[in-house]
Amino acid sequence: MAQEQEINFKKVLPVVGIVVVVIFLIAFGSRMTVTIPAGHGGVLFKTFAGGVVKDQTFGEGFHLIAPWNKMIVYSLLQQEKAEDMRVLSSNGLEINVDVSAWYLPMSSKLGDLHASIGVKYPNTVVIPAMRSAARSVIGRYTPEEIYSSKRDAIQDEIYIETKNILDTKFIQLNNILIRSIILPPTIKTAIESKLKQEQLSLEYEFKLAKAKKEAERQKIEAEGKATANRIISASITDNILREKGIEATLELAKSPNSKVVVVGSAKDGLPLILGK
Repeated sequence: MAQEQEINFKKVLPVVGIVVVVIFLIAFGSRMTVTIPAGHGGVLFKTFAGGVVKDQTFGEGFHLIAPWNKMIVYSLLQQEKAEDMRVLSSNGLEINVDVSAWYLPMSSKLGDLHASIGVKYPNTVVIPAMRSAARSVIGRYTPEEIYSSKRDAIQDEIYIETKNILDTKFIQLNNILIRSIILPPTIKTAIESKLKQEQLSLEYEFKLAKAKKEAERQKIEAEGKATANRIISASITDNILREKGIEATLELAKSPNSKVVVVGSAKDGLPLILGK
């Protein structure tokens, strides 16, 4: 009888083991598998073995983990944060500026980012860094410079200062864009009026320079003609003129039209031509 019970126990034991495994998989199976989407990375948190794994970023695809551990998934795609803020110019004027940052976490430093900052890093790090840099940079410029000539330079400086902060926080900054700058209406009108006057002044100076060049051209042309006339006048003598006159008279005499040629009757002894 004892032997029969022992045989039954050996038969039941595997069945019990299978049941236990099935129950375990049902209870914890969803926590043992992780699928990381395209453009994302994972950070593993080991509950009983030191916490965050900093030296490894888990890539896209299917992963098996222990049920007591946790995989935190981060987007590695470029993201954007926009901020509409009020800042002061160098002369204390309040200006509304809409600035946006293009950023993403550093893939190789995802574990450090999670351990030191966490998944809320856009609000806790990116936006404060952008705000600080924008206030610092814009505070060095006048409203006129901000509105017109220095906008690109201001944008570049905000990018550099924001990047210097985010580089230490394991965040890659790709670009900073100033989307809009809004000045008080009276200041905007004054700046636009001044810019218009400067444009008109430049246009007037251009017209003056053009007229001056045209006058110089005409003067040079006139001087050239005068010089040519002096040279021609100096080379023509009375004898040459008389000879040319006789040649012209002879050609006219050959014409079939009726005329009377009186030789030597005109001024300087040139022939005189009379029509009938």
